[in-house]
Amino acid sequence: MDPLIAALSIPSPESGVWHVGPLPLRGYALSIILGIVAAIWIGERRWMARGGRAGEIQDLAVWAVPFGLVGARLYHVATDHALYFGEGRNAWSALYVWRGGLGVWGGIALGAVGVLVGARVKGIKLLPVLDAMAPGVLVAQALGRWGNWFNQELFGKPSDLPWALRVSDSTAIDAGYPAGTTFHPTFLYEFSWNLLAFAVVIWADRRFRLGHGRVLALYVMTYTLGRGWIEMLRIDTVELSDVGGLRFNVWTSIVLFVVAALCFALSAKLRPGREEVVYDDGRGPATDAAPEPVPGVAVEAEERPSGGIDREDPETRW
Repeated sequence: MDPLIAALSIPSPESGVWHVGPLPLRGYALSIILGIVAAIWIGERRWMARGGRAGEIQDLAVWAVPFGLVGARLYHVATDHALYFGEGRNAWSALYVWRGGLGVWGGIALGAVGVLVGARVKGIKLLPVLDAMAPGVLVAQALGRWGNWFNQELFGKPSDLPWALRVSDSTAIDAGYPAGTTFHPTFLYEFSWNLLAFAVVIWADRRFRLGHGRVLALYVMTYTLGRGWIEMLRIDTVELSDVGGLRFNVWTSIVLFVVAALCFALSAKLRPGREEVVYDDGRGPATDAAPEPVPGVAVEAEERPSGGIDREDPETRW
């Protein structure tokens, strides 16, 4: 290895697991947990700025997080099932989530189902809350990518760029390259791209007051735009690695980008502006504490929060 590259390249951790007594702390899991916490915090701020009640994003996360983790694992196992099933494979290892292997699209799909379930229980309109939560998911995905760094996985093609990634000799050899080979740090590319996408989505939402699912659509568009080119750098073995000359996840990104762009345009044409009410009829803050009518007693009208965007504070909105 060139001494200059060796000095400038990004080292990989010798171990992604630390032990506190008998308790193992895994960098992969910590990255995901940190991302979830960040997404909930951002989503909570944005939801309250849109007229939602405090604590509701945390309540929805109780549904979304387990649904999302199951969906992410199912997507990974379904698209790479040869890693877990067949001769010489241990099918039980499909349950070993801590070893890595989560498919983002499965996580988003089932995570959205979890939000839908929670939203129906609480009387929340689905599109407004998804618009509130979507930017935070970009931050969660950015932080979660550091789990790949801890696990020394999903890196890109060999590279001699100053920011190339060093991995252990055994990892390089397992990937089919000589010991000492450095690679594109795709985890860092996606981390940086997702934070940039987060800034773009937040700016667009503040500038154009996006609503009716357009923040969600813009999230999908910005994420897939980056995921597509980053995916083409990766060298990890996948079963659908050559579908018309492209990896399966590249095609997934292309299709979802087109669908999201069409949804964005259609929503902007048919339902411009942002929702005035974010709760189902009779379920918002304005009705929660409404006093019971007393026969023969006139009740003076009291101004109450609308459960919509009137409460929004431009200085605190994300």
